Amino acid sequence: MRHGIVLFTSDRGITPAAAAKAAEENGFHTFYVPEHTHIPVKREAAHPGTGDESLPDDRYMRTLDPWVSLASAVAVTSTIRLATAVALPVESDPITLAKAVATLDHLSGGRVTIGAGFGWNTDELADHHVPAGKRRTVLREYVEAMRALWTQEQASYSGEFVSFGPSWAWPKPVQPHIPLMIGAGGGPKTFAWIAANADGWMTTPVEKDILPKTSALQAAWEEAGRTGRPEISVLAATRPSAEDMANWEEAGVTEIIWGLPDKPEDEVAAFLARHAGRLGL
Repeated sequence: MRHGIVLFTSDRGITPAAAAKAAEENGFHTFYVPEHTHIPVKREAAHPGTGDESLPDDRYMRTLDPWVSLASAVAVTSTIRLATAVALPVESDPITLAKAVATLDHLSGGRVTIGAGFGWNTDELADHHVPAGKRRTVLREYVEAMRALWTQEQASYSGEFVSFGPSWAWPKPVQPHIPLMIGAGGGPKTFAWIAANADGWMTTPVEKDILPKTSALQAAWEEAGRTGRPEISVLAATRPSAEDMANWEEAGVTEIIWGLPDKPEDEVAAFLARHAGRLGL
């Protein structure tokens, strides 16, 4: 089982480049950053952690751009995977986003993984003209359109929310297939979407009942005719025991993601060294 690190980026504390470099030096497999383009002051959407419109952390309104953040880490790392936990692809133009992701994969030598969410903050989505009730459809079309641009010499796409005629777009990603993980609450609708369109599941910070949900995802995967097994990343919102981690691994969890504070670089580096030691990395 692998171990990843997520930095809830902000405009204070350690930079993404410094955090990614320290994570790589301490043996972590993946470095993640989140995304919110903005947070509307007046909202009706309830945060999944607080249950109402209040936010649990002021970093939601201070997050750095994920693709710029990961690009800054390319030059100071060589092996760690560069990922999002989670990005909100539907809040960008899909053609432009496809170019940014392909460029990042090209410059990093094929190290990109996309962790995407459907978007709990429907007020934020509305400002990007994404209908809340159609957000899963919009994301599916974005993914299909971007994959066309990444893999076809002359790509085109025709959908309800994305449409463009035959087009050239280089660079192509180094990876033949950029992995897509979906970070969302584990349920039948999410698991069916993953089985049809993605490569795995990333748990939410408030996720419970991990073991039965991994079984449910694997059942949906098989029902959809997918071969192999889905990737499953557990976001460790609390410190799991050694028994928890052993049970997760046996159930098919492939990675645990550990959080970093947006504190000064020396404090974060010391934390990473201690944590790597605890994990035996």
